[in-house]
Amino acid sequence: MNADLAAFPDRETVADKLGTLGEADQAYLALLMENPQQDENLLEGLDLYLNRAATARFLNSLKLEKLGEWLGEAAPARLQIRLMEAARSSQHAAYGAFRTGLTRSGGLERAYPKA
Repeated sequence: MNADLAAFPDRETVADKLGTLGEADQAYLALLMENPQQDENLLEGLDLYLNRAATARFLNSLKLEKLGEWLGEAAPARLQIRLMEAARSSQHAAYGAFRTGLTRSGGLERAYPKA
């Protein structure tokens, strides 16, 4: 039963929340990021969202940058490296825009400061 609870938000739901990123969606995603058991669901939803953006007819790079900035600022330190890995997983412009926002947020530097 514990495995069922960890798989509660499916990747489509997470991708939809990332796509709209309204105030209620941000609260939902922030709550999702508080639970380490939900990390895989969050990252699978992010991957689906980025794939949808890459195959869309219109590339909204400002929206992707905003999402990257918000995730970089809101995500805990344990997720920062995995977010950057997801952003670097493709050379498509959608991933590049997300990576730009993620880098601009400085989340990786805050989580792992230089010595």
